Amino acid sequence: MKKEIKINIALLGQLKLASVIEASTLALLLCVAVPLKHLWDWPGAVRAMGPLHGLAFIFYGWVLLQTVGAGVWPRRQIALLAASAFVPFAGFFASRYIRRHIEALDREYAAK
Repeated sequence: MKKEIKINIALLGQLKLASVIEASTLALLLCVAVPLKHLWDWPGAVRAMGPLHGLAFIFYGWVLLQTVGAGVWPRRQIALLAASAFVPFAGFFASRYIRRHIEALDREYAAK
């Protein structure tokens, strides 16, 4: 049981990191690259940030699918985490939500 909790904590740590990376790249894309493209006619920022955000999005989806496979959370919570990838800045709130879940698992691990 302890080993399973440790694996879940590690997996959720990866999900938290992926959430922050995905949210950061989306924020940079929307708040920096797109204005540079449209206001200063400099599309290079979008050409650079677009693929980086795409990779971050795929990484987040991959880690989220691993979390589904491990059975760490119910489907409703997984659906909310998946939806957070499509809403700007929601990934930061998702990261905080994941951190709380990690802390709860840590307390459970320490109690056993």
